[in-house]
Amino acid sequence: MIYTLTLNPALDYIVRLPAIREGQTNRAVSTELQFGGKGVNVSLVLADLGIPSVALGFAAGFTGAALTAYLAERGIHADFIPLPEGLTRINVKLKTPEGAHPETEINASGPAIPAASMEALCARLDTLTAGDTLVLAGSIPTSLSKDTYRNLMERLAGRGIRFVVDAEGALLTETLPYRPYLIKPNRAELEGIMGHSLPTEEELKVA
Repeated sequence: MIYTLTLNPALDYIVRLPAIREGQTNRAVSTELQFGGKGVNVSLVLADLGIPSVALGFAAGFTGAALTAYLAERGIHADFIPLPEGLTRINVKLKTPEGAHPETEINASGPAIPAASMEALCARLDTLTAGDTLVLAGSIPTSLSKDTYRNLMERLAGRGIRFVVDAEGALLTETLPYRPYLIKPNRAELEGIMGHSLPTEEELKVA
């Protein structure tokens, strides 16, 4: 089975405007709500391909309930740990016609993850067995440490589980000693890890 882990899922509120006027009332042309977080997105694409998966992570408040209900509608089994406080984050994406104004994003930090909730997630991960794939994807709430992915992989090491990691910075590099099956840094993330620009394909391959 493929398991996707999204520690900081989100509802993306997309607002389309003719232009952004700072310090004034702006009226939207249209709005749209999308459910996401990188691990959630993986489960959604797998569902479109007819491949089952289990979406793991945390959900909080009415936004978390909306997320789990949406995944159920899409036929995805969501096994999120409910958090006692806070809300699954809402990110605001401001979009204007091409050239009118750079796209602006406001990403929330996400709810705090209590130790008891993290322990409940670890207990769920302990049920994975040889042949399973665990996708660790996206950012994490600020209440968790940058070695969270590494700690989870260390906990599950030696069980024949394949790890896929889609993250940036230390969140990714800390996992490399555990030899993930696949990593997916984009150019900007890889440049951030290497500390310099990578303008050519050859430099990307070396990095």
